[in-house]
Amino acid sequence: MLKRLMSLTLMVVIATVMIPVHAGAISTMYVYTENGGGLRVRATPSANGEVLSKLPYGSEVGVESISGGWAQIVFGSVGSAYVMSRYLVNYKPAAKPVAPTKKTGNSGNKTTAAASGISALNAEFKTGVKVNPYMVIARPARASGWVNLRWAPSMDAELIATCPQGKQLTVLAELKNWYQVQDPVTGMIGFISRKYTSAY
Repeated sequence: MLKRLMSLTLMVVIATVMIPVHAGAISTMYVYTENGGGLRVRATPSANGEVLSKLPYGSEVGVESISGGWAQIVFGSVGSAYVMSRYLVNYKPAAKPVAPTKKTGNSGNKTTAAASGISALNAEFKTGVKVNPYMVIARPARASGWVNLRWAPSMDAELIATCPQGKQLTVLAELKNWYQVQDPVTGMIGFISRKYTSAY
């Protein structure tokens, strides 16, 4: 009899403790995030507040109050916790949004661009003709500027040196838009755009 009385008393106490928490909820709302991700539950209404948990997309939430961009919610044994109110809606979201496939798209575009670049590079190399070495000078767009010497005949190729106005270079091969040249001082070999050179 005593055990039953204690059990009954315990049930009443638990019910009494829980009633005010749920009774304080002003509405039922649902988690809605644009990317379908979860919503962080924090101990205090602050972006720096301790993260207690994460509510999945579409979760039902008992909201006690909303103020300053934060919603005070009913949260298990803690009693109350906080979430950003902008990620709560009054209706149950129909379905979790599909995450955008930007990586696939970007990687596809990068692959296409890379293939296009290689194709253009190959086409330029095919125009190459070995010549008896002769001299040209670097002629940048501005007299105070520089002309880039690159490891391959492409504006996307890695820069290996810069040549000031009047720098002498030895032409080893002629391509459609580029010269393969050698720096007579350092011995470095690379490619320079023909439009930024002039006859020596």
